[in-house]
Amino acid sequence: MSIQAVVWDVDDTLFDYTTADRFGMRAHLTAEGLLDGYDSVEQAIDHWREITHQQWSRFSAGEATFEDQRRERVRVFLDRDLTDAEADAWFQRYVTHYEAVWALFPDVLPVLDALSASHRHAVLSNSSLHVQDRKLRALGVHDRFETILCAAELGVSKPEAAAFLAACDVLGLPPHQVAYVGDHPEIDGRGAADAGLLSVWIDRGGLYATIDPPVGPHRIASLGELPSLLGSDSRFGAPSTFR
Repeated sequence: MSIQAVVWDVDDTLFDYTTADRFGMRAHLTAEGLLDGYDSVEQAIDHWREITHQQWSRFSAGEATFEDQRRERVRVFLDRDLTDAEADAWFQRYVTHYEAVWALFPDVLPVLDALSASHRHAVLSNSSLHVQDRKLRALGVHDRFETILCAAELGVSKPEAAAFLAACDVLGLPPHQVAYVGDHPEIDGRGAADAGLLSVWIDRGGLYATIDPPVGPHRIASLGELPSLLGSDSRFGAPSTFR
């Protein structure tokens, strides 16, 4: 049967998280006077990204709450024994800089417009509803989605099949009638494929561009390729650049 709905990841799929994080952290570290301990701004930002990945993995594995992983990112990065309130305050100052450079990828609105009449849309993120609901509203696309599901509230994270199946359940559709689009080849790509969804890995040439693609996901370089992959009768779309 044909694909009836598209479930979307948010960060680095719809929203350019990597750029916002890097520019936001650059501005934050400069304002906080924290660059003297690094050879370059990029070294400091890479350190932050490495710690973010480590702490996010703990959250995804159920070893820390969403709030705790944020606080630990700050404590490890600063190498200080901060109270929860101090860590929260430092992170919030970073968020102010980070939010100032929020932006969608340029291919997002055209594909949402192209698929608006032919497919239903939802979000499944490994973040929290508080964060992603606010973000999607600020970016002007919140009303494009029937539902927004996040790991912090679901109690299960991608790549676990239960996370993807929860989205299908909310939509009232079997997995084979749902496509999932995400930027991580394993967490999104393989996870969705293993759960029985049509899995689409959007590879924008970023952090995961050099790895061998997992078996299962369809790999695209632009969301402009998505309508033809879904079999939409829309004239919008581009042939895949991957073979």
